Amino acid sequence: MRIFFPAKPQRSIAPETATSGVQKLQPRFLQRGSFRSDGPAIYLLLISRDHGVDMRPQATRSRATCPRLTTKLRHKNFKTAWRSSASLAIGSKSESGSKMYDYCIIGGGIVGLAAAMALQERMPGASIVILEKEPELARHQTGHNSGVIHAGIYYAPGSLKAKLCREGAEATKRFCTENRIPFETCGKLLVATDHAEMQRMEALEDRARQNDIDYARLSTAQLRTDEPNIAGLGALFVHSTGIVDYAIVCRAMARAIETGGGEIRRGTAVKAIHEHEKGVRIESASGPVEARRLIACAGLQSDRIALMAGVKISHRIVPFRGEYYALPASKAKVTQRLIYPIPDPDLPFLGIHLTRTIDGGMTVGPNAVLGFSREGYAKGSFAIADVASMTTFPGFWKMARRNWRSAISEFANSASRARYLAECRKYCPSLTIDDLQSPQAGIRAQAVMDDGSLVHDFLFKQTERMLHVCNAPSPAATSAIPIGRMIVDRMLEGEATKAPAAPEHARAPSVLAGPV
Repeated sequence: MRIFFPAKPQRSIAPETATSGVQKLQPRFLQRGSFRSDGPAIYLLLISRDHGVDMRPQATRSRATCPRLTTKLRHKNFKTAWRSSASLAIGSKSESGSKMYDYCIIGGGIVGLAAAMALQERMPGASIVILEKEPELARHQTGHNSGVIHAGIYYAPGSLKAKLCREGAEATKRFCTENRIPFETCGKLLVATDHAEMQRMEALEDRARQNDIDYARLSTAQLRTDEPNIAGLGALFVHSTGIVDYAIVCRAMARAIETGGGEIRRGTAVKAIHEHEKGVRIESASGPVEARRLIACAGLQSDRIALMAGVKISHRIVPFRGEYYALPASKAKVTQRLIYPIPDPDLPFLGIHLTRTIDGGMTVGPNAVLGFSREGYAKGSFAIADVASMTTFPGFWKMARRNWRSAISEFANSASRARYLAECRKYCPSLTIDDLQSPQAGIRAQAVMDDGSLVHDFLFKQTERMLHVCNAPSPAATSAIPIGRMIVDRMLEGEATKAPAAPEHARAPSVLAGPV
């Protein structure tokens, strides 16, 4: 069977809509028609898949206006030409006969979902599959965080984290508005309870000014008037901080991705990853997946996924538990705003704080204690594989030697509710031991380098066909939408240049650590 595309056809199909008609045909053949813009039509003589292909471009002007199609016309052997045209018109397959996706994303947390959304924005029509090992999305870091939309007061002026946080807060609120997701801009008070904290508050105020963050400084009297249950020498009120349920945000993202043609495979654990000259083969619990490019946003398992793919890394993920309590309903209105202490610049965590939740509750916490299971949320959780990974890594012991004092303090707070309460009562003296109810925990994936340093910035590892997000620093949930776009920019730039892997990580100057 032959299908002839005449040089002067009876009708024309615009390049951007041509494939929609072709896709309705049987996979073995293409349809009569043509592609043209303002120049002469492209002349094609196609023979059936079994007999071969003869392709003859008639005009260079058509090449300019249809570069993706006419690039395929230069192929001379049938197999390459058929695969190229099939990729454009009817979807391509791998050598094994399975579907070849354009992009595979490992990880169904908010960063992986945001990357998928960004791909759909940048590459309309690209085939995307997301692999998530849990039966539901956002089961780990995304679904166990504090639900805060951060304003970005903690970050060095002009830094990437400051920029992403500001953009992310606006994008998150806009996405919630468009998708009717409840959120509230309740504001946050950073409360100084002693003279050392007052000095650190001065540095935060300077950052707020330089980052153009809307804030107000409160005296002791003003703080007492605005929040009668909160005690302190002074405070900074950050107006734009908000609250939301990020698990609900992720479900809305998933709906948008699937509506746009993306595929999400839940309950699909990755077993092996093989990069080859034509793409990446991912062995999963439900069978192999083939993709031209792979983006890994695996959070707590990001180092293992990178090693599984044969990527050389010089860090490991060390889990830190953030334990917190829910306050009783009688204390749910103890404050109208979020209450945070002034953070210690020597620690990567923000300290125990009061956080309102979008469902009307109030939590207090978290602390930051070393975890013995990456995904064990119950107190006392212990996973042999996770402990072995941590304790056989030299960087862990170097980190432990540097931070043993704070580690002992955090373990003591974890073991004693009285000590935990004492931290809370510094700024909220009305709390009692009976108010600390329903203990819960989240787990933060902290990347630690082999020299024992904690990674506070982005950490990527990239090959020709893979991009591994090994560390997405806090506040990754707030910044997820612009982080997703940055990941896609990095991937597409790599596709265009095929540059060698970038340096593993770069630390921007930072005095204060980011939020959990």
